[in-house]
Amino acid sequence: MIQGKKFEKARKTAKEWLAKMTLTEKIGQLSQFGTSIYSDDENTYSDHFAEGKVGSYLTIKGAEKTNQVQKELLSKTRLPIPAVFADDVIHGYRTTMPTPLAQSCTWDPAIVEDCGSVQAKEAYRDGIRWTFTPMIDIARDPRWGRIMEGFGEDPFLCSRLTEAAVSGIQGKEIGEKDKLLSCLKHFVAYGACIGGRDYNSVDICEQTLRDVYLPSFKAGVDAGAATIMSAFNDINGVPATANRHTLHDILRKEWGFNGFVVSDAGAINELLNHGFASDPKHAAELAFTAGVDMNMAGDLYNDVLPVLLEEGKVTMEQIDDAVVRILTLKIMLGLMDEPYTEEEDNSRECYFSPEHRAVSREAGKHAIVLLENDGVLPLKKNQKIALVGPLMDNKEHVLGGWACLDDPSKTVSILEGMTEAFGEEQIIAAKGCDIEGDNREGFAEAVAAAEKADVIVAVMGEHRSMSGEAMNRSDIRLPGIQEEFIHTLAQTGKPIVLLASSGRPLVLTNVREKANAMLMMWQLGTETGHAVADVLTGAHNPSGHLTATMPWSVGQIPINYSHFNTGRPALNVCWFESKYMDAPIDPLYPFGYGKSYTEFAYSNAKLDKESISMNETLTVTVDVTNTGDVAGYDVVQLYVRDMVGSRVRPIRELKGFEKVWLEAKETKTLTFTISPADLAFTNNAMQTVTEPGDFQIFVAHHALDSDICLPFCITC
Repeated sequence: MIQGKKFEKARKTAKEWLAKMTLTEKIGQLSQFGTSIYSDDENTYSDHFAEGKVGSYLTIKGAEKTNQVQKELLSKTRLPIPAVFADDVIHGYRTTMPTPLAQSCTWDPAIVEDCGSVQAKEAYRDGIRWTFTPMIDIARDPRWGRIMEGFGEDPFLCSRLTEAAVSGIQGKEIGEKDKLLSCLKHFVAYGACIGGRDYNSVDICEQTLRDVYLPSFKAGVDAGAATIMSAFNDINGVPATANRHTLHDILRKEWGFNGFVVSDAGAINELLNHGFASDPKHAAELAFTAGVDMNMAGDLYNDVLPVLLEEGKVTMEQIDDAVVRILTLKIMLGLMDEPYTEEEDNSRECYFSPEHRAVSREAGKHAIVLLENDGVLPLKKNQKIALVGPLMDNKEHVLGGWACLDDPSKTVSILEGMTEAFGEEQIIAAKGCDIEGDNREGFAEAVAAAEKADVIVAVMGEHRSMSGEAMNRSDIRLPGIQEEFIHTLAQTGKPIVLLASSGRPLVLTNVREKANAMLMMWQLGTETGHAVADVLTGAHNPSGHLTATMPWSVGQIPINYSHFNTGRPALNVCWFESKYMDAPIDPLYPFGYGKSYTEFAYSNAKLDKESISMNETLTVTVDVTNTGDVAGYDVVQLYVRDMVGSRVRPIRELKGFEKVWLEAKETKTLTFTISPADLAFTNNAMQTVTEPGDFQIFVAHHALDSDICLPFCITC
């Protein structure tokens, strides 16, 4: 939570401002305006200024523009309370970072923090002081378009990356230069939407809510995140935007969150569509009394809160508390003292600067996941390369669906990156086919290029608008005729390196056998071409590991590694088991999976005790050896299984990881510490408990690796 002397001082000052405010001015602070899905009109609502009915703006940006609006507002309003300007700076402002899902595949909190720092700095220089990120919804259905916006399927990993993102975006203390208010979204369980359809219902038990979907938000609150956005979905029949249980009982009372809550765009009015509110006034009452401090976006609170107050359906204390929360953060940002943004050209020299490009490139090369390699990679400098596929020279779609003020002309395409790395004379480029559609006219040119080459590098995948908000897909194979294109290329007999660019895990089962090497390159941002070339040349030994399971087929979805065993697990010992008749139950590639140009071996894994009491900790040590001839990173993963519980427990849960650099033939000893609190879960009485009993620890390369299994027990 937010704390410290600066917070206490700001809160005291906020109450002094509150004492000067009229009811209209108070409610104005709870009202946000700007563009939304409903309008592209950047209406500043200047007719609201005199009454003080504007508290913040959405998507109005640019130092000149924000300063102009701010100057007009402060010149007309009775009390000089500035607006705060906000935007969706999800994975870059100008210089675009890899998508958050791609960033998570680095398993590197420092990289996530660096990406957040860059996007915050660039947005700050353009007048933005608040961003609606990080998105920390656990996502276990890759059909959902917004899976690209979060950190994957695991609550432990997501929590660690959430802490890093908040630190990068918000800094150590609210109000630092080049830092923004962070916003944890979407509260809560949005990623569990039925059918992978955005905005859809969520039906999960309270224990799953607490054990899977809430931990990342708790980690963000504990890291000091300033704001939280409520979700669009309903949870067990109660819309998240009017859910007092989650917004008040858990967020405020249990966790002590003292920032403010903003609705998602139009979500309060959408309570009518849910069938939860009878009219807009009723919707505002439900949302505000549940705990939504600010309406995004429009006049709903301005229009109806005074009436609700008069009717006794909301109280002045509730209004005052919400206003103080918002004013406190404005004061901590320094807006009361300096409401404007520097407009000098040098304040924005950071856009696409070498330093920011370096962060994008570093994140990109660490995010790429090597799925298969029969030895064709790394490529040799003297090889002739047929560079084909609909994304081989694309500068836009590789930026991802939530790039902000991107500039595709600044993107390093894969063709440019490969040409720079190998030389123009070594590259034979031919697109071959489009991302979508059935135009096969380019097949012949691509095959001709392949015939002249030593190796084919095929860059396939989605366009940027196939993932992101409302961009859900029921079929997550390569779109269009791309699978057919891969099969056509395979007929040349030339080795194929498949690069899959997407915002989500894809089903690649139909092309895996045709590729000699296969990599998930995701959507890597401004430095895509350099990051890809770094990996294909071997300048960077691939180190990415999956953070979302890649299904064998769409029919397996939703799928994740941390599932229950069931009473009849699929062990192939009898017919009547929990299985499919026409497909395996295991994924194509599991959570945590990722190959390298070298091999890593684990040995001498041991525990310091065979049993621990509730007030002791367990130490796990393991030797990690790079057995190959190439230096590289390994991600060592620690999983735990609780063998018997008062509620059935997942077959595995990630409880630790470490990304380690090893020179060729080098061995390092890693140490992990596990406490009973790390093994707690929500029981049937809704208590967080650690139960005594038998456990197993797995030191693993990925979630299905069972080679090292260490038993221990917890005593009463």
